[in-house]
Amino acid sequence: MQDILDLIGQTPLVQIHDDQIPAEVNLLAKLESANPGGSVKDRTALGMIRGAMERGALHEGDKIIEATSGNTGIALAMIARQFGLSMTLVMPENSTQERIDTMKAYGGRVILTPAEKTIEYSRKLAEEMAEEEGYYILNQFNNPDNYKIHYQTTGPEIWEATSGDVTHFVSSMGTTGTIMGVSRYLKEKNKAVKIIGAQPSEGSNIPGIRRWSPEYLPKIFEPDRVDYTREVSRRNAIEHMKTLARDHGIFAGMSSGGAFSIARDLALTLTNPATIVFIVCDLGDRYLSSGIYSE
Repeated sequence: MQDILDLIGQTPLVQIHDDQIPAEVNLLAKLESANPGGSVKDRTALGMIRGAMERGALHEGDKIIEATSGNTGIALAMIARQFGLSMTLVMPENSTQERIDTMKAYGGRVILTPAEKTIEYSRKLAEEMAEEEGYYILNQFNNPDNYKIHYQTTGPEIWEATSGDVTHFVSSMGTTGTIMGVSRYLKEKNKAVKIIGAQPSEGSNIPGIRRWSPEYLPKIFEPDRVDYTREVSRRNAIEHMKTLARDHGIFAGMSSGGAFSIARDLALTLTNPATIVFIVCDLGDRYLSSGIYSE
């Protein structure tokens, strides 16, 4: 018999069938939406909470605070309760209602900050509240447990599921925990594996992908672990998000559409046998009220 936390990880790889992609190129989607909380951030939340408790920094009954743009908050709200912890989430007020309500459904307390101040202000407020009001802050942007869980789980899963044939890995970059952890693992196995990061083009607002100002660049991010980055526009991310749902049966969010856009473009340019894996970060239903499906 399993408990809910045992269901985190071991997510499937799904083949993307596209007649325009050369037959010798495999394009595979890693469905992190299959995690019980619906996103890749289930891994991050579990890694950070479990790590803090194992070190004795957190104890049952403690209260945690964290800034989030959505998925991490949902995962933390779900997992914190399983460890007897109180969870407060700080997020911009323009977050979708589905995300806010889901956090509350899992028992989280939500504090909304002005949209125009972005997630960077949410981070600042969470840090201030942690210092002044006795909250424990996990600080996903600077917490090594963020990338370590992907080194321990996501990377090995990709390597094993592809029988070591993976040649390229594509991931959206937000906190950068996923791409940092997977890069570490895959490069240890095969230095030739290419790691590609997706970031929004100038002026594009894509939930889950960020262009951080230097002051707020995640400290866990090591540029040398990414072979190259590719920019994606909001319009292109939305277009490919819709293609994932319509043509491939994968209902995902905009950041997944961005990663798919870059992975597919890459697949179309390759002439040698290759296996490209991209991350499907989350479920699309938490974006319905944003109106992006009608854009």
